[in-house]
Amino acid sequence: MAINQLNTPADLAEMLSRTSQGDRQAFERLYQATSAKLFGLALRILASRDLAEEALQDAFVKIWHSADTYQTDKAAVMTWMTAIVRNRCLDLLRAAPKEHGLNEDESFDDWASDDLGPMEAAASQSDTKALMQCMQQLAPLQRQAFALSYFHGLAHEQLASQLAQPLGTVKTWLRRGLETLKNCMGHQAGGSVK
Repeated sequence: MAINQLNTPADLAEMLSRTSQGDRQAFERLYQATSAKLFGLALRILASRDLAEEALQDAFVKIWHSADTYQTDKAAVMTWMTAIVRNRCLDLLRAAPKEHGLNEDESFDDWASDDLGPMEAAASQSDTKALMQCMQQLAPLQRQAFALSYFHGLAHEQLASQLAQPLGTVKTWLRRGLETLKNCMGHQAGGSVK
């Protein structure tokens, strides 16, 4: 199989199918074809090289053990593997909430308000820089949800699918994150311009 063909969906599906039968060479090729992209995802979510490496290793162990559960009619191979990596990253974020900006008594589902109206208002061209600075206050997955919603126009259902999270969780991230952004933007508008 040529290197430039390793990332085609059909090749990935074949590698995963062989992996499900215990083919270690197929698993190694699957790892070589996908690990760089999946590591990049983990690094964006976790913002720590060590944690991203841990998440990737754990995810590939799960992929090896769960390859036989993959269903071609449910998702593409890369989508399925991305969900495993994201879920592992979430687990790591939940395991160390203080390191990632959460208080002990907070959870990812405790961040919410009701609509995205103020987000759209804050997105005017003159406020974009301030908005980007304010978004740094959000947790990595919450920030990713906002970026996908704002920059790519994804609806709640699309975000849930893209992030491999329940719809309610995504809505909660957006609602509570919106409150944080609203407060930050209010302080930016009320503060001195730098």
